[in-house]
Amino acid sequence: MVFVALMCCNTDVNAQGFLKKLGEAAKNAAQNAVENNVVRKVDKKVDDAMNGKKSKKDSKSNDADYEEVENEEPATQVGNQKSDFVRGSVVVFEDVVKGEQVGEFPSKWDLERGNAEIATVNGEQAIEFAKEDSWIKPLISKNPKNYFGDEFTVEFDLMYTEGSFEIDFMHPDEQRDSEIFTLTWGGHGALSLGYVRPNSESNNYKEGRSDQDQKTKLNNNRWHHYAISFNKRAIKFYVDNVRYINVPNAKAGAGWMTFFFRGENPAYMKNVLIARGGGELYGRQATDASEAAIAKAMEETGKFVTNNILFETGKATLLPESMEEIQKVANYMLQNKSVRFEVQGHCDNQGSDKVNDPLSQQRAEAVVAALVKLGVDEWNLRAVGKGSHEPIADNSTKEGQAKNRRVEFIKK
Repeated sequence: MVFVALMCCNTDVNAQGFLKKLGEAAKNAAQNAVENNVVRKVDKKVDDAMNGKKSKKDSKSNDADYEEVENEEPATQVGNQKSDFVRGSVVVFEDVVKGEQVGEFPSKWDLERGNAEIATVNGEQAIEFAKEDSWIKPLISKNPKNYFGDEFTVEFDLMYTEGSFEIDFMHPDEQRDSEIFTLTWGGHGALSLGYVRPNSESNNYKEGRSDQDQKTKLNNNRWHHYAISFNKRAIKFYVDNVRYINVPNAKAGAGWMTFFFRGENPAYMKNVLIARGGGELYGRQATDASEAAIAKAMEETGKFVTNNILFETGKATLLPESMEEIQKVANYMLQNKSVRFEVQGHCDNQGSDKVNDPLSQQRAEAVVAALVKLGVDEWNLRAVGKGSHEPIADNSTKEGQAKNRRVEFIKK
């Protein structure tokens, strides 16, 4: 089955207050009227999107789901962009760290050395790296030492108070601690990348090095988001969505990775995601994927992630620019007519469940309607709204909220 996770937003809080003041009969009547109105409008709005018609209140980005701004001046285009991270489209490994047994070793990981276990931090589950020494790696059954390819991204959230952290990337033929490149940092913001140069016959980092000062303490007992991208030869490293390391020429060939922590106090990690693909080496800002990438994602992982299915603010109306991505997914479904798919809506935690749950359902239904109009068998499609109940990133940051307002296609 394929899950399609969709973006959600706030609606008018005053309207909710008004409904609360109504009697049960009046409230039910009002709700029924709204539901009937949505059903009548879905087909028309899908047709409008497919025909290129746009509302005056069309949202141009996922972030606009939360705030409607009229007569807004165009944003200034900054040439020296430091927030150019683009997540890969083929998810290889993902662990939001939920539903685990506290005190046990994390079920999606394997141990290289030391110890790690599931702990509860501020009411949320996380992987606790043991004191002094902890070395773990993703537990991947298929090609456990060769799952990256020439383009990949790695993301995770980390919180600690002292000690040093290290991420090692090894060639498929090499053992741990024989890195093709490695990232290290401590508590004072000093970031270091050691790497093999492209023309080297070695697969162990010894030649190239890039050191940057992050200028902000990372050991402040707060969550920080880290991201790494590798594209053919370029390595980029980000902290809290800001790029600090940009190496243009490094050796390709990394196949697998490990996470290592050493300190007198434990560190905590969650929201780990490894994906193939990413932004182009130079120049691309969009995150759209080719049909080949969608097919590859479905076949290898059963999952394709995109942020390019957009809606009008607070509505289930597809924007015209969403149809290109939906068409690509429809093409895949039409080539796999015997497979059943579920269209599933997800959003961030902005707004109440009473708002987000039905809106995610309505948006899932809008995508189903669009796929049917493109020739996909309706019998193979089922719309389900999940609201904000299954986040894949930290909802306390705008970056995390944007990731949770996502579109996912998962084949079953």
